[in-house]
Amino acid sequence: MSVLPFDDRDGFLWFDGKLVPWRDAKIHVLTHGLHYGSCVFEGERVYGGKVFKLREHSQRLIESGRILGFEVPWTVEEIDEATMATVKANNIVDGYVRPVAWRGSEMMGVAAQTTKIRFAVATWSWPSYWSPEARMKGIRLNVSTWKRPHPETAPTASKAAGLYMICTMSKHKAEGDGYEDSLMLDWRGQVAEATGANIFFVFGDELHTPTPDCFLNGITRQTVIALAKKRGIKVVERAIFPEDMTKASECFLTGTAAEVTPVREIGTYSFTPGDITRQLITDYDALVRA
Repeated sequence: MSVLPFDDRDGFLWFDGKLVPWRDAKIHVLTHGLHYGSCVFEGERVYGGKVFKLREHSQRLIESGRILGFEVPWTVEEIDEATMATVKANNIVDGYVRPVAWRGSEMMGVAAQTTKIRFAVATWSWPSYWSPEARMKGIRLNVSTWKRPHPETAPTASKAAGLYMICTMSKHKAEGDGYEDSLMLDWRGQVAEATGANIFFVFGDELHTPTPDCFLNGITRQTVIALAKKRGIKVVERAIFPEDMTKASECFLTGTAAEVTPVREIGTYSFTPGDITRQLITDYDALVRA
């Protein structure tokens, strides 16, 4: 499949306080964020020209930076304004937004106290992560050999770029084996999440999801929990072990990119998209496109 390179496109990016032509948004190869992972980002969706949950995403970007030990030099309001200016400049009606903040190239080494914190926003048209056919059919996941780390060994409450290294490795292995994604367990062997999305299971008439104690409590995750409770569906956050999946009838993923995506298979476990999954897909689509 031919993909237009992301460094060679028309349009504009927000870069350190102003809109610049897309191809002019460059950084040096000796950038601390590239070498040491001192970088945080967000993933956001544009529906009908409006960024869904923009304020929550901007707040989380700033908090992610603080967890990594740096202050993003922009307020939540300024990040919101920069995001919308970028969306407008690129005429995005339905698409994706990527705000990112990182340590610059002023110092090179593990310690980088005097590096300047850089900030950029990019946006591009991007349809649903899965095709409609794949979405309703349900996707297949393998189980990754990589584990979500203990929160005392990594800044797991931050949307930090470095934490996605094992996600890329896991997803590449899954796709190479004919799956669409990969389920990641945590260091205890409990179900955690997929490579870029949270996970839910239906047990009887209840919705169960892992407690987010070593991975992000996703904004889409929180939205879907609220939608389920509004429908009178009991939501249980708990430790879920792989063997528990034998008793689950439905399974789906949630995330900015994934939205609400049914799962039909995880390794040896099978699920059938049912009434609860379909209802939450409908409710989520209605909310974001309202």
